[in-house]
Amino acid sequence: MRWTWDPEKAARNRAKHGLSFETAALVFEDPLQLSRLDPHLDGDRWQTIGMVGAVLLLVVHTAPEAYDTDDEPTGRIISARKASAKERRAYEETGL
Repeated sequence: MRWTWDPEKAARNRAKHGLSFETAALVFEDPLQLSRLDPHLDGDRWQTIGMVGAVLLLVVHTAPEAYDTDDEPTGRIISARKASAKERRAYEETGL
């Protein structure tokens, strides 16, 4: 799976949250990651929560679709940050 992002948005996210989108993309390698439609927005945005190293991250992204020339599923990362205490509890107890 491939992830893309807007470089300017990635720079703003890093400045605000201290987290690069390159690191955020590693959340999709967590076998225990959980994803759901973003409840705050209409449209095709998803939230995925998962561990990267010892840090629990929340990544907002589009659903990966096979639209590249090689048909590799590609999604777009929109934002990423450390999970809040409430999100951590939900992840640990019942899932996102």
